[in-house]
Amino acid sequence: MQDKTPLTPRFSYKSDRLKPLRAFCQTVRLGSVSRAAEALFVSQPAITLQLQALEREMGVGLFERSGRRLTPTREGQLLYELAQPLVEGLDGLESVFKDKVAGLDAGELNIAANSSTILYLLPRIVEHFRAEHPDVRLTLHNAITADGTDLLRADAVDLAVGSMMDVPADLSYAPIYRFEPLLITPPDHPLATKTKLELADISRYGLILPPKRQITYRLVDLVFQQHRVPYTVALEVGGWEVIKQYVAMGMGVSIVSSICLTDADRGRLATRSLKEWFPSRSYGVIVRKGKYLSPQARAFVELIQPDLFTRRDYDDSGHSER
Repeated sequence: MQDKTPLTPRFSYKSDRLKPLRAFCQTVRLGSVSRAAEALFVSQPAITLQLQALEREMGVGLFERSGRRLTPTREGQLLYELAQPLVEGLDGLESVFKDKVAGLDAGELNIAANSSTILYLLPRIVEHFRAEHPDVRLTLHNAITADGTDLLRADAVDLAVGSMMDVPADLSYAPIYRFEPLLITPPDHPLATKTKLELADISRYGLILPPKRQITYRLVDLVFQQHRVPYTVALEVGGWEVIKQYVAMGMGVSIVSSICLTDADRGRLATRSLKEWFPSRSYGVIVRKGKYLSPQARAFVELIQPDLFTRRDYDDSGHSER
């Protein structure tokens, strides 16, 4: 007698669920089928077929087009958050296993950070890390935050240390330190001794600011725009040390974070708090959501703040939760 029980539709790709999920995660990360195909060393049609099969199985659309970029739908974002840790966990199983076996006696650690973070925040942390783990090859990649997050997404670095205003959905940011916003001027500048300092008072003088791509410039512009106070930029230049030198020479004033001021600046610069108008700047650890942190990376983060892993930003396995 013939069994007439309906058969569940079968998809050939189910024999290897990792391939379509890997194709899906890469497409979400890179925003393009062609880029996902290049990253996985397969053809574009193969990626397209895997994505179509995955959408049929899930019963929902997983992507929508935003300009020239593919972005996940609401359902696609949910699947990405579920699938990414699984894919990365399987893909990284061998290296993670070797790291666990080797411990911290060998290996390498790549960290992205901007010049101010490298110069003012990290020296003591790096010194302690090198003392405790001398066999780990540590590389600090000097990059502004925007470029540092690109390095994170490309797996060129293990983590980034810096400041963020807007946190992308695929990244986790754990702020650790906060620094006060300050106006810096030459000691004999009129603003240095003005009794009541207003935002409009600052706007009368040319500002010396970092390049527009950097957070400081964007933050200064945002605050002045919100208060509808016009301002002028006298000089745009990279590097806090250069900015401080030019301010000390009387070429303008600047708005900086207190992270960049040292004892050597006391005699040549006057400072005024601007916390009434500008928010404090946070600095912390940036990682990709779901990315496994190697023992080396975890050890470095613990030196930045020993109790960081007792918070909900990371779970016990080294994966970011948010």
